[in-house]
Amino acid sequence: MNRTRRIAIILTIATTMAFSATAVLAQSHGAKIFVIGGKPDDPFWSKVKKGADDAGLVAQGNGGSVTWLGPQNYDNLGPDAAKLIRTALSQHPDAIVGPDWVPEAMDDAFKEVVTAKVPLIIYNSGGMDAAKRLGALNFVGNEEYTAGLGGGAYFGSHGAKNVLCVNTLPGATNTEARCKGIADGIAKSGGKSNQLPLPSSSFGNPTAVAQAIKAALLKDTTIDGAVTISAGDANSAANAIGQAGVGDKVQLASFDMDETGLDRIKDGSQLFAIDQQPYLQGYLAVSLLNGFVNYGLDLPTKPILTGPGIVSKENVDTTIAGAQAGAR
Repeated sequence: MNRTRRIAIILTIATTMAFSATAVLAQSHGAKIFVIGGKPDDPFWSKVKKGADDAGLVAQGNGGSVTWLGPQNYDNLGPDAAKLIRTALSQHPDAIVGPDWVPEAMDDAFKEVVTAKVPLIIYNSGGMDAAKRLGALNFVGNEEYTAGLGGGAYFGSHGAKNVLCVNTLPGATNTEARCKGIADGIAKSGGKSNQLPLPSSSFGNPTAVAQAIKAALLKDTTIDGAVTISAGDANSAANAIGQAGVGDKVQLASFDMDETGLDRIKDGSQLFAIDQQPYLQGYLAVSLLNGFVNYGLDLPTKPILTGPGIVSKENVDTTIAGAQAGAR
């Protein structure tokens, strides 16, 4: 065996031994992971949390923990989320997961995480651009603009020409990207889409959202499609369409979905939903960080995309089964 090969083998053995020692040391206390997410009673975020909690069972089995931190409301989303990031950092975590909802309000807090050499994964909002900008390990989630493009194209393929994009969280990076994608997607088939921005205080207020959508539909009788940025808002939109008496011409869609929306898709009163598989966002982000902290594991795949996918009448039955298990 020549001298160069002997040196290479020795270096490989030394590196393996060093890695093994680090992994054993990390496993001795497990990974203390903090997850920044949405409101506890938000149907979408309850699915993300379920994914994080399920992945947390493995972390707990290794002596670690997963702690969920969410705002009480979305009235002051960016600054409130930044406070949650700093709260997590103050607890001396081994890793943090968080969405970059409002970069101008949240990025400084995320940079403090990276400066403190705490492993960070951005998920749900912000995309790989945010992960790179902030120095995070990866992004797990949906590319929102791409999701919007797909939704706009689907509307166009089903004859829609004028789609209303209802945004109850205007100014948030992900929701703005969704509505822009819808507009650009339907434009390819000659249609158009305008945004209906509503105060963030209306998020979760079904009466206020329904009234605003109804007024918009009655004001512009050429609207033949409506898409909401959340499943809850889609329920309000369905009520508004019924109250306005335009159910025969206005096709409804939503980003994300709940069981009520899935039932509408099945019975034909909602055209489709754009799915980003929120359960996987929580599950994969926590799993990746648990593996990284305990064993130094990392994936070359960046970003890790959980969507988008179109749920329509053709595949709704399978999706309903997942929803009944709390994971869709």
